[in-house]
Amino acid sequence: MDTSQKPELSVIVVISSDTTKSRADTVLLEVCLKALSDQAGPPATEIIVPYHAAVDGIEGLRKAFPDVVFVQAFELSSFTGKGGSREHHDELRSVGLAVARGDVIGLLEDQAIPDEHWCARAVEIQNSEFSVVGGAVENGVDSILNWAVYFCDFSRYQNPLPCGESGFASDSNSAYKMSALQSVRHLWADSFHETLVNSALMERGERIALRPDLVAYQNRRGLSLGSAVRERLVWGRSYAATRCLLLGSKRFAYALLTPILPMLMAFRLTVNVAKRRRGIRKCLEAFPVILLLLSAWALGEMMGYLTAETD
Repeated sequence: MDTSQKPELSVIVVISSDTTKSRADTVLLEVCLKALSDQAGPPATEIIVPYHAAVDGIEGLRKAFPDVVFVQAFELSSFTGKGGSREHHDELRSVGLAVARGDVIGLLEDQAIPDEHWCARAVEIQNSEFSVVGGAVENGVDSILNWAVYFCDFSRYQNPLPCGESGFASDSNSAYKMSALQSVRHLWADSFHETLVNSALMERGERIALRPDLVAYQNRRGLSLGSAVRERLVWGRSYAATRCLLLGSKRFAYALLTPILPMLMAFRLTVNVAKRRRGIRKCLEAFPVILLLLSAWALGEMMGYLTAETD
C-alpha cells in the first residue's frame, strides 16, 4: 500500500477479541493486517490500530508491518484491565478516528479478514450519494461453535445481502465519509457508538447503504465454548446498561421480559437465514449452541437492567 501521500482511505482496526481476557493478544490482528497489506489495487491507504497497554505482541507487529500506525490509548475510562468488558472497544475507535487522515474511514475488527478488494470497494463511497456503507460478513471458520457465534452476531449481514439503502450498518465492517463523521464529531469524540452515530447522521439527511461485495470474514479461530458464553453475558449486560440511561425505572419491567428473549432472538435469526437461503443446514446443526448463547445474552441483559451497571 502507498503510504507516501495523503491517504484516501483510513482503516481503523480495533482489537475486539479481548472481551473475556485480562490481556489481549495479536494472533487474529496479524491475520487481519496481512489481508489488508495484500489488497488488490488499493487506493492510498493508512491502517490504524488503536490499542491499550494490556496487549501482547504489538512490538512484533510493528516490525512485521512498518507502514501500520499503532496508537496506544493511555486513558480509557471504561477499560478495567481485568476482562469482562467491551465498552473500551468504542473508545478505541474514537482514538483511531482522532488521528485518521483519509477522506474515507473504514472500520474493521481484529477478528475480521477483509477480502482482497475490500479497500478498493470501501473508497468508492466517495463517488456515491451515501455517507455510510455497510458490508457483508461471512463465517470464516467451519465449526459448529463458530457457526453458532456467527449466526448470533451477523445473520442479518450474511450474503446475499440486500443491496441498497438501509437503516443500519455494522461497525465490524463499514465505511464512512469523513466529512459526514466530522458533522457529528461531538457524538464520537470520546466513544464511537455505531447506532448513535448512524441515527444522528440519518437525522441530518445522510444516507446509509448495504453493499454485498464489501466482504469481511469472521475469524474466531481458537474460540472456546466457555469464552463464547461469557462474551454473550458481557455483551448482553453492556447492552442493557446502556439502555438504562434512557429507560429509567422502566428497566425493571424490561428485566421481567428477558426470559422470552432467547426464543424471540432465535426466531429473528432463523428468519434472516431462511431469507438468504444459505447456511440453513449449518444453522440447524448449530441451533442447540445458538440457544445456549442467546440464553447467556438474555441473562446478561437481565443483569444489566437490574443493576444498571456493565460489570
